[in-house]
Amino acid sequence: MTTFTLKDHNVPVILPEGLTEEQLLAFYPFNSWISTFSRSLALQARNPSHAFHEDPYVLRSITVQAFDRFGPRRLGFVKLTTDVSNSAGDRLPGAVFLRGASVAMLVMLIPEDAPAETDERYVLLTVQPRVAGGSLAFVELPAGMVDDVGNFAGTAAQEIQEELGLEIPSKDLICLSDLAQPAAPSETQEDGDDEQLSHAMFPSPGACDEFIRIYAHERRVPRAQLGEWTGRLTGLREHGEKITLKLVRLQDLWKEGARDAKALSAIALWEGLRREGKL
Repeated sequence: MTTFTLKDHNVPVILPEGLTEEQLLAFYPFNSWISTFSRSLALQARNPSHAFHEDPYVLRSITVQAFDRFGPRRLGFVKLTTDVSNSAGDRLPGAVFLRGASVAMLVMLIPEDAPAETDERYVLLTVQPRVAGGSLAFVELPAGMVDDVGNFAGTAAQEIQEELGLEIPSKDLICLSDLAQPAAPSETQEDGDDEQLSHAMFPSPGACDEFIRIYAHERRVPRAQLGEWTGRLTGLREHGEKITLKLVRLQDLWKEGARDAKALSAIALWEGLRREGKL
């Protein structure tokens, strides 16, 4: 095991055998997480109304316990623990599984012969093995991990092509997560008091850093073509992806995708934004 100090944060980091300082500092999810968490910690002292202003919590150390690679060199996942405590000795739960940002895509197909103001929409879902979920046929919205430069829309467009077989320019994607954010701070929140978390859905913030930005796209297709989507095999076989497509009515998405946080978030955002006239 080796130890180094994060220069900009003055926090000691303990590394396991096989992982170097350079590799961890080049891992985009780690840099994103430590930057965001440091901003949140700084708000305690700056904002007198912060719940922890009187005795702020401090990140005192980071211990990397394990890591997985994608291929021989690229870091994929990192598991670490943190020591976050205040002067009274109170500690915050500090286990963190770092995997980084992801995108999810709500792709809606409208029959060409449907009227202009129709509510007849169909959503493309993927059915694929998810070992961590104990399933060989998990039904969910198409999704993918974001690259190391944080290209969200580009990743979404790429995943749509790989998993659904549709070519959609990234400029034609609508980010529902961005549209759902308030245009200005609330009346009780001053400028600079925001933790600046990503405009995204956090599926498991008690233990994982992952946040998912949700994009939407709709297009008209020949009605006869709709049936061709269900059962189609897609995905990159060389990456171990074994994906089957499933087509469901938009009005049934909440129950067809009830196990999938992405699907539930997407339909909630889409319906809410429609009610407020933002779509």
